[in-house]
Amino acid sequence: MKAKIHPKYAAAQISCVCGNSIETRSTNPGEIKVEICSACHPFFTGKQKLVDTAGRVERFRRKYNLPQEK
Repeated sequence: MKAKIHPKYAAAQISCVCGNSIETRSTNPGEIKVEICSACHPFFTGKQKLVDTAGRVERFRRKYNLPQEK
């Protein structure tokens, strides 16, 4: 790498709202906060989470006579 043209690459702490914390390196040093990570994302965990925004899931279930999930 050429000197004096690249940003500094320092240690960074990434913390998720689920409580998971990852130590890495980044050009943005310090703490980085994220809303979802590989420990809580449905693709990686295999668990499906339904986020009911404005009753859309409930309306869909009523429309197609589907049972309510617990």
